[in-house]
Amino acid sequence: MPTTQDVKRRFEIIGNNENLNRAINKAVQVAPTDISVLITGESGVGKESIPKIIHQISHRKHNNYIAVNCGAIPEGTIDSELFGHEKGAFTGATSTRKGYFEVADGGTIFLDEVGELPLTTQVRLLRVLETGEFIKVGSSSTQKTNVRIVAATNLNMYEAIKHNKFREDLYYRLNTIEINLPPLRERGDDIFLLFRKFAADFAEKYKMPVIRLDPDSVEILKNYRWPGNIRQLRNFAEQLSVIEQSRLITPEIIRHYLPQNSSSSLTPISKYNEDNNSSFDTDKNILYKAIFDLKNQVNDLKQLSIELVRENQNSDFIKRNSELINRLFGSNNNTETKTQNLLAASEGVQPVYDNNESNETENNEDYYNSEQVIDIEETDNLSLIDKEKEMIKMALEKNGGKRKNAAAELGISERTLYRKIKQYFL
Repeated sequence: MPTTQDVKRRFEIIGNNENLNRAINKAVQVAPTDISVLITGESGVGKESIPKIIHQISHRKHNNYIAVNCGAIPEGTIDSELFGHEKGAFTGATSTRKGYFEVADGGTIFLDEVGELPLTTQVRLLRVLETGEFIKVGSSSTQKTNVRIVAATNLNMYEAIKHNKFREDLYYRLNTIEINLPPLRERGDDIFLLFRKFAADFAEKYKMPVIRLDPDSVEILKNYRWPGNIRQLRNFAEQLSVIEQSRLITPEIIRHYLPQNSSSSLTPISKYNEDNNSSFDTDKNILYKAIFDLKNQVNDLKQLSIELVRENQNSDFIKRNSELINRLFGSNNNTETKTQNLLAASEGVQPVYDNNESNETENNEDYYNSEQVIDIEETDNLSLIDKEKEMIKMALEKNGGKRKNAAAELGISERTLYRKIKQYFL
């Protein structure tokens, strides 16, 4: 059995990352068997190399190896491509055609982007995996095939299953062995090794001197997120090789070629917050909705309270609901005075006070007077940001400055609340 280093030299795989070596070693171990394999990883990490390794080390290496991009074949023709069709099976079927599973008999078939397969095709594929049988489109006879299936996907298969995009039984049948390839951003020093290899290849291809990176440029490449992974790095090296006159690449040159948006910036990974912008927008929308819902509820409650007091201006009603009135309008006045103030406020009349109270009670935030009624109406003119600030202040005051409790009451994460407090200098 070949070693990991032998395999990397044979298939020109660059890198010494531990997770990459583990994936290659697992491929070497399962190659002599006929176990189905599922390769996972982000787009552009080099998943197509693993099935080649498996096929070339297996006893099937002298038979056909066919790679199929499931996402590139139209849904209406994919069954015909995979399983073949009989003459006259559909419009345009002028002759009988062999499918990939028939051509690859005795060999290996690589189904790239298997998560893109239609559900009807998934049923056919499941039968091939379980019994080795398939039926051509337009045929009624069953055919046998002895083929090893290696599949790959960059999708979250659990999410696909949850949303009925992929059959759970097929997933577990394909996933007898899973091999995961790490994204480029997790491969550290491998990034520079790959860039140097690509730069040498393009220098030879285009008959020009090899481009080189200064030390600062090397660090930038290591810290960049590379959302397109190895494919993006290769294209980046090719652009620099062809376009740049200077053969020494500096950080200023690099910044002209690498996108610097929210999803892929030149910020070091340790300082990068993947969900910063998206979570802020989501939490902001939720908070705004909560503010408006709360304001409407307060106005409805205010109107209901006024109507109830108008219709029940008798001592029995006031005594029975004294505790509720005190909670709603504060405890500085006696209940009857509060009731009078509530009615006066609803009609635009100045409130009355107890003999033991001064007009300073107007400034008490728990005291319900006509100015407070006007304040509620005037909040319609406040900006959304002002409403958000006010809600955060109220939640913090209510919870004694405890941010965790305030965040829970506002329906946002504690992390988001910290960010907003800092943003608004609260």
